[in-house]
Amino acid sequence: MRISGPASILFSALLLGVLVTLWNIYELSLLQRQHMDFHKDEFSMSDTVQRKSTSHSDSPVFWINGKNINKGYLDHVFDIFKKVGYIQGDKDSSWDVLWSHEYPFTQLQSVIRSMEPHQKVNHFPGTGYITNKVFLATSDIKFIPKAFSLPAQKIKFLEEANQNPEKLWVQKSSSHRGIRVKPVKELDLNQQDTFVQEYIRNPYLIDGRKFDIGIYATLTSVNPLRVYILHDDLLVRFCPKDYNPIDFKDVDKYVVGDDYTPVWEMPSLKKYYTEHSMSFKETLNSYFKSQGEDPNIIQRQIYEAIAGVFLSKHSNLIKSMEKMTNKRSFFELMRCDFVLDEDLNLYLMEVNMSPNLSSAHFDGNKHLYEQVIYNTLSVAGVARNVPFSLKGRQSHMNDFQVSDREVAVRMEECSSQACQVCGEEKCKLCLKCMTEEEKYMLKEAFLEHHNRRSTRRVYPEPMTQEEARTFNNDDDSSLGRNDGLMRAWFRAKCLADASWCQ
Repeated sequence: MRISGPASILFSALLLGVLVTLWNIYELSLLQRQHMDFHKDEFSMSDTVQRKSTSHSDSPVFWINGKNINKGYLDHVFDIFKKVGYIQGDKDSSWDVLWSHEYPFTQLQSVIRSMEPHQKVNHFPGTGYITNKVFLATSDIKFIPKAFSLPAQKIKFLEEANQNPEKLWVQKSSSHRGIRVKPVKELDLNQQDTFVQEYIRNPYLIDGRKFDIGIYATLTSVNPLRVYILHDDLLVRFCPKDYNPIDFKDVDKYVVGDDYTPVWEMPSLKKYYTEHSMSFKETLNSYFKSQGEDPNIIQRQIYEAIAGVFLSKHSNLIKSMEKMTNKRSFFELMRCDFVLDEDLNLYLMEVNMSPNLSSAHFDGNKHLYEQVIYNTLSVAGVARNVPFSLKGRQSHMNDFQVSDREVAVRMEECSSQACQVCGEEKCKLCLKCMTEEEKYMLKEAFLEHHNRRSTRRVYPEPMTQEEARTFNNDDDSSLGRNDGLMRAWFRAKCLADASWCQ
């Protein structure tokens, strides 16, 4: 059919409109594709930048050294390092932290000597004076049962034994193996590298069992001395057999070994630990309270004993540090093992280097070990809120975390006329009277306090504000400059803010 006239014009107009509409749709589709392609590239570039900014090249690196570490006894250490943002390296990597299960100052001597200032190691030189069982037991320190080194102190021991025939004695070695109470005549007093120690014969018993208490301590600085303990929890281990009737030939009655009885198997304790989900420390304290005992009596002795041990070996630690170029490169975790007598007197039996942190034998200890590791890394400045390598932090101590203003104390005295020339003793805490090294020392202590989590300071010792206010400065007159300054600074911080008192 032929279309003509107005109908033809109308048809042509409609056809043109359809063509224009199709063209517009095409143009719009093209613009949309270009827009999407543009933003796809933009997102890809953003994602690349983000991945670069969080790449492993910026992450801190840990290196774990030990014998047969693939056997799993350090699995919790590996895990916590990774959870706080570290990646695993080795001796040849650009590592930030070395965690060595063995004492590293002989086997890894060349590594230690070539350390960079930002690198950290989980041992201090000289702590063998504390963790060596012979050195510690024969040091004549309060809270440690009397002991005699053999064969050097054989004569002195025999004199003590003859004067006190009622006392019982245990012969021990550095390996802590073969411990048994024996009559004096059966002791081998000529055996090298051993010692005899008085046996605590009236131990505190729970459900008829003898037990020991493990307290985790972290040493963060030697000069000045700073020591912390895990305050919120502890390790409790029970002998496998009832203590009475005592038979000293059966060591399972009085020696806590590897196959000890855990808290959750003790009838009087499992209700606290299992039913009420208490920590080991809360469980033990709840039991003491149920017996009318005050657990604070034990807590005070723990603080005093651990501080006393480190103070007694302080000069040895300082001397051992003299040959180290980078004196801020170290921290160390130890476990102090105590026993308690029936009168709540506490006795320190040993201090363990590289304490067991594996829950393979007792899975119920997993949370405790994780907390021990995390709190140690935190107070030592290894687990940080800044997820980058430790390298470079030494120069300015990350001013956004702590500056001169945060460590300033006694502002009124320091702005007085008397302290304009730094001549008087009371001006020693004024920042303008300190060296940069001393300021850095205070900044380290400041960060430790804020990163301490569940740890608490045992030295410099905790105090009340009243004790800080009435402290006799002459009591610190025998201390070295750094220790005197550190203790005075903590007292000043305590007076300004009670949270700094402990």
